[in-house]
Amino acid sequence: MPMLFQRREPATWRDRARNFFWPRKGLDRPFRYIGKRILRRSASPHAVATGVAVGTLSAFTPFLGLHVVLAVAVAHVLAGDLLAAMLATALANPLTLPFILAGTFHVGEEIMGTASGPGVGNVDLAGLFEHLRLFELWEPVLQPMLVGSLVLGLPAAASAYGVTRIGVRMFRHRRQRRTGPGQARFGQRKS
Repeated sequence: MPMLFQRREPATWRDRARNFFWPRKGLDRPFRYIGKRILRRSASPHAVATGVAVGTLSAFTPFLGLHVVLAVAVAHVLAGDLLAAMLATALANPLTLPFILAGTFHVGEEIMGTASGPGVGNVDLAGLFEHLRLFELWEPVLQPMLVGSLVLGLPAAASAYGVTRIGVRMFRHRRQRRTGPGQARFGQRKS
């Protein structure tokens, strides 16, 4: 008896290789899912937008592995939506992270007036991470990245706030027109 949800013909190695590098549903599917999850949050548009803005700003920081913790802590303080903050940190993913880190580093260097030529070139990054000497990594690398993350992250967070707030309001308005005025779903509040 055939299994439910199984292919009629087994996938060839070419099909598996193609699906590994380019999935049938597309590479943007996880990002569309995150967008839908954010739009469907039941919190106020301001709270959802605050969470997204905090998550976006957190994604620009050089504290890899702590983006979610930082976003949730700041969103909690600002009364933003915690799940929206966590989801927005997905902006720092393996595809975008090299560009974000390089951009924040170079912008931070320009603002601080430091040159990376001989300063960072002589730093043994692998050795510093291996022996966990992060205090030696602070001045040549992390400090410029933190300054650059604020310069690049604050405008990105502000625009993410505006786009998300407008998007959530439009989504709810369309949903309300579709379902009728007396049938608000998921405990939505007016904004």
